[in-house]
Amino acid sequence: MINLKTPEQIERIRESCQLLARLFDALKQMLQAGITTKEIDTYCYNFIIKHGGKPAFLGYDGFPGSACISLNDEVIHGIPGKRVIREGDLVSIDLGIDLGGHFSDAAKTYIIGNTKPEYEKLVRVTQECLEMGIEGARKPNARIHDISAPIFHHADANGFGVVRDYCGHGVGLALHEEPQVPNYVSPMGANPRLRPGMVIAIEPMINLGTKNIRVLKDGWTVVTADGKPSAHFEHTIAVTEDGIEVLTIAD
Repeated sequence: MINLKTPEQIERIRESCQLLARLFDALKQMLQAGITTKEIDTYCYNFIIKHGGKPAFLGYDGFPGSACISLNDEVIHGIPGKRVIREGDLVSIDLGIDLGGHFSDAAKTYIIGNTKPEYEKLVRVTQECLEMGIEGARKPNARIHDISAPIFHHADANGFGVVRDYCGHGVGLALHEEPQVPNYVSPMGANPRLRPGMVIAIEPMINLGTKNIRVLKDGWTVVTADGKPSAHFEHTIAVTEDGIEVLTIAD
């Protein structure tokens, strides 16, 4: 069941999303070669707690970090630890904040220093996929497939693999809600119309090579099946009477 939010609830979710946007802005200043993923995670934890929130991912189904930090061929759910960030790495950071029971969710892939041109293209195209998905949501009488289709077609046109095993989702009063928001269109998939009160996280996960993935022995880290890099971008958006609002872009 899709949980439609009241304007008052959306305002509280917006506050959580704006705090998350500020955290991502702050991360840009600290991400550099030589730091560990644990240092990034600790920074995120301290920032969220300092501002009155709770890390939404910490302890979720047993996840041991405040942030999912995925490097290079890691698609999502990378566990923070002793790994050192190096020049040329792609670092995907996925974060959520519980601010008084109101949840935000966003992700971004950062390029550390200089990297290969094809990696730069992957990151750029994945961000474009997110933007195209959001624009699809702005169509009159839009449905979920209006988000999914442009994401898939743009990635596919650039020769990249679109992850099918994980997708976007409803969010706001819990970290994961209905509906699912895939990054591809299936004739068998649910295709509800967007309605005022819906809050959803759109999150393309795009691979340089194959769309196929596998999960490591830690039970969390998802990697590409061919060892090539992946990129991940995500925003939380609200459907309102006035149209689409991207909540996780800083005012």
